[in-house]
Amino acid sequence: MAPDAGEEELEQTAQTIRERMVNRVWFVGSSAHTAQQIEDSFKDTLALLEPHLAKRPYLFGRRPAFADFGLWGQLYNTHRDPTPRAIIEVQAPNTLSWIERMLDPKAEGDFESWDNLAATLKPLLNDQVGGLFLPWSHANAQAIEQGAESFSIELRGGSWEQKPQKYHARSLAALRARHRSVSNDEALNAVLSETGCLPYLAQLAQSGQ
Repeated sequence: MAPDAGEEELEQTAQTIRERMVNRVWFVGSSAHTAQQIEDSFKDTLALLEPHLAKRPYLFGRRPAFADFGLWGQLYNTHRDPTPRAIIEVQAPNTLSWIERMLDPKAEGDFESWDNLAATLKPLLNDQVGGLFLPWSHANAQAIEQGAESFSIELRGGSWEQKPQKYHARSLAALRARHRSVSNDEALNAVLSETGCLPYLAQLAQSGQ
């Protein structure tokens, strides 16, 4: 933004950014209360991705999918921060290679069958998507619907609390609409059911089923 700025100007800019952004972390769910949960999820994701990306260049085989772009956006940002980048470099070299590969993604072949992917992809879906993200996203959407100022949810034995976010409610609605378009796919539903994702995508969680 200001490559020729002096030390004093840089510090003033940094202070302005700190004053604006630090107070916003509660809004996006980051707080002293949730810090350990966030860090644990980050490290767990790396541990689950490593064996999966050891065997293929992208999440679903030899060509990038929507999932690669969605997940990459999150991990690329952590990779740009010195602290999580150091963790990635030490604990997740395959994931680091994937992050860098996604800067210029290319179709190198075909998608793999679920039978080939399941052993290493299913644990990630079960732990981070069905176990954490979708329950959180469902609770957030309910809070938006009810006009709540904040919401809380138990995630893996820990209490999570934050202000609801409209963007994520719209995101979940889009995922549910996409699922409705393929809801007759029995093989897909079996995978989603086994990984704990189906109740939230089919909106069964809302009805208590």
